[in-house]
Parts: sequence; structure tokens; C-alpha cells
Amino acid sequence: MAAVAAFLILLLATPAAYAVEYTVGDSSGWTNGEDYSTWVQGKTFTVGDTLLFTYGGTHSVDEVSKSDYDNCNTGNSIKSYNDGNTKITLSNSGPMYFICPTLGHCGQGMKLAINVVASSDNSPTTPSPPSGSTTPSGTPPTGSSGSPSPPSGGNGAASIANNGLMLGFSLVLGAILAIIS
Repeated sequence: MAAVAAFLILLLATPAAYAVEYTVGDSSGWTNGEDYSTWVQGKTFTVGDTLLFTYGGTHSVDEVSKSDYDNCNTGNSIKSYNDGNTKITLSNSGPMYFICPTLGHCGQGMKLAINVVASSDNSPTTPSPPSGSTTPSGTPPTGSSGSPSPPSGGNGAASIANNGLMLGFSLVLGAILAIIS
């Protein structure tokens, strides 16, 4: 019985790691007129997390190299998706680049650059903006005023779900301990 109690205490003391699903663009999804460089700020993308791209029929998602991202080149995609509800699991650490290959969309800002960190490193990082990139017309440049950006909304649903799982897990373990005692 002491071994079971020690095991349960060890389980409680061990931090749990949960993968997070990020909906690209939050409620707006993958569409024209969004600033994905702002959306990515403050988020930590970890190996095992997923990106969910939701989009209409005029859009799709191409995973591309940094050079193709910088130049909005749609001819050399690493992977292409067009199902309107694309879920991509982040399986390797390092930078990843995504664009909409529809003519003109990438040039208007419909592109996303992220940096995926190994699951043991939780420091927020994002790739540096491409050199020579311009802000889409009609959109004020970000970060040029010298004042800090407002905090990102993050993924509150994932945090609530993780807290609920931990609470449920703790309640079950408490009940087991009470029964054993």
C-alpha cells in the first residue's frame, strides 16, 4: 500500500505535457486581411502541437522553404493542402513556413512563419521577419513605434482543458488514495 501511495504522489509531482492545437488566425481562420506575424507573437509552438488551418475554397496552404516564403514563390511547395480544414502536426523543431498559393494572396500578407521548439524548451520564439518584406497596403507597420505589442490572446481553450484534466486526474487519485487507506 505504501508503494501505491508513493507511486501516486510521484505521478502528481511529475509535470504533465500536453500538446496544444492552434487555430491559425483564431476565429478568422486562414484568410486575406489577417496579420499572421501579429497572430504568432507570444505563442510557443512545441513539437507535438498542431496547427489547424480553416479556410474557404479560394484558399489553400502550402508549406514552403524560407526562400519561397520570402519571395512568395508557389512553385516549389514542400507540401500542399486544400481540404479547407487542414491539421498539421509539428513533428520537428526548427522554423516552418506556410503561404497561400492563390495568386496575390501571399504578397498581400497571407503567409505564416513559426519556429517550433523541442518539447523541453518552453521559451517563446518566432522567426525573424524576412528581410525586405513589406507590410500590406492599408495595414500600419507593427513594432515601429517602440512601444511593446499587446499580449497575444494565446489559446485559452487549451489552458482551460489542461487545467480541467489536471483537476480530474487529481480528484481520481484522491479517491483512489481514500479507498486504499
